[in-house]
Amino acid sequence: MRVSSVVALAAAASPIAVSAKGRLGYAIGVRRGDVSCKSTDDFVEDFKVLQGAGVPPQYVRTYAAIDGGANSVGGAPCAVPGAILPAAAQTGMKVVLGLWADTDSAFKADLDEIMKYAKEYSDSIYAFTVGSEGLYRQEQKPGTGYTATDILDKINQLKKALKDAGLTQKVGTADSWNKYQDGTADPLITGGVDLMLVNAFGYWQSQDISNASATYLDDLQQAYGHIQSVAGSTTSIELWNGETGWPTDGGSDYNDPSYSTTAVAGTQNAQTFYKNGVCAALDWNFDVFYFEAFHETWKPKSIGLGGQEGDETHWGAFDVDRKQVIPDLSCSYP
Repeated sequence: MRVSSVVALAAAASPIAVSAKGRLGYAIGVRRGDVSCKSTDDFVEDFKVLQGAGVPPQYVRTYAAIDGGANSVGGAPCAVPGAILPAAAQTGMKVVLGLWADTDSAFKADLDEIMKYAKEYSDSIYAFTVGSEGLYRQEQKPGTGYTATDILDKINQLKKALKDAGLTQKVGTADSWNKYQDGTADPLITGGVDLMLVNAFGYWQSQDISNASATYLDDLQQAYGHIQSVAGSTTSIELWNGETGWPTDGGSDYNDPSYSTTAVAGTQNAQTFYKNGVCAALDWNFDVFYFEAFHETWKPKSIGLGGQEGDETHWGAFDVDRKQVIPDLSCSYP
């Protein structure tokens, strides 16, 4: 998630409420390092490695049921549910399954694919998300994302399909923290969405590591406070920090001219952010998805909405061979 405008650090407008103790999950890629699609056996090995980490996760999240994100480098589409759900069932992992929603055709294909497996593997599916940061992308560059009413319609389509199948998992979306904080997502808050993933990165706000954790935690408080104020409830919508993290050695530094500081990639800074940001969020009872579980070395250079090129291959807590990159993934609480 990239944020190009300055949002002042401030306390949330209203008190926030979160779960009894923060839960940790990981965003997980669906491809091997050679761009080929992961198999069930690959996911089983992934989950075993994650479950042996410092804070063993019980959850992972994906982004699309038919993943076509590697088209530019010759990667074939990956059918995700049929590979990941049997692995989750074998290992006790719970999956938040994502559906891509930028186009009607992508959403329809993902909905059809999800429903092939949703009933059989219902116990392994924690929830569903429809879309990823489309509100933010639409604001930054119209035509690259979608509106809140667009995504609400697709969420309701999935809800109906699940209800017709006798399934009761929550359905929501994921977007940048500032799209919840500034009211853009209000139609979702008032429209019956019962799960919201709030993405927040001090890195994408060009923060020096010394202030990155404070920025990240303040972003969450602002977004959560607005959601709960508009909802008129601290419990009606389940909230997660949908993505946060820091690139390790080999990643790109990030400098947004709107800020006076630069976010510097590196394993030591990733370690610092994990301890001071992620562990603090868990201690403060936020549920967190760390971005991401494993390096995705197949990814091409990305061009951000501001035109800046960036490396997205070195964000994993583990490398592509499942070797731990961030040295200490434990959290200690007072």
